[in-house]
Amino acid sequence: MAALIDAISVKRKTFFEFEGTPFCCLEAEVNTPTARGGQTLVRLKMRNLLTNAVFEKSFKASDKFKEPDLQSVQASYLYSDGDGSHFMDQESYETVTLNGEMVGDALEFLIEGAFVELRRYNGNPIGIELPIFVELSVAYTEPATRGDSSGGATKPARLETGLEIRVPLFIKEGEKVKVSTESREFAGRA
Repeated sequence: MAALIDAISVKRKTFFEFEGTPFCCLEAEVNTPTARGGQTLVRLKMRNLLTNAVFEKSFKASDKFKEPDLQSVQASYLYSDGDGSHFMDQESYETVTLNGEMVGDALEFLIEGAFVELRRYNGNPIGIELPIFVELSVAYTEPATRGDSSGGATKPARLETGLEIRVPLFIKEGEKVKVSTESREFAGRA
């Protein structure tokens, strides 16, 4: 039998099952009442792992959730076409195809051969988890102009996947940069 998780012990990035659906906690806030006899409530901002929908819901601290049957395996990105995005499971070497809804905007961070975590729920693929940082080449950016070196100045850059971010002025076309997949921001030179 799957372990039960108390609502009060759910923290950020905790996976749990609610109404037969797997969720990931994005934020958790505990509200303790000041009056005697009041119930402690836990407000969760959670993402449905099947639909990627995000919503908030309050639970009693004593509510219990099942632990979802989730597995993660390393996979490499192969290509995308009209059928979806294709990944190779690095353990079984089988090709797994995910539709656009399962991949979401992750394609903006994926180049051929990039490694991701392929997430399965009850044995069926439901989506991917990107690494915290990815390295991508700058496909286009304006050259820096002389005398434009005031602290923290940035310019727009289009990366090889089509993603547009702001980079420091010293970054040139063709350079590899490190990009945060959470904030979608420049994180340094690669």
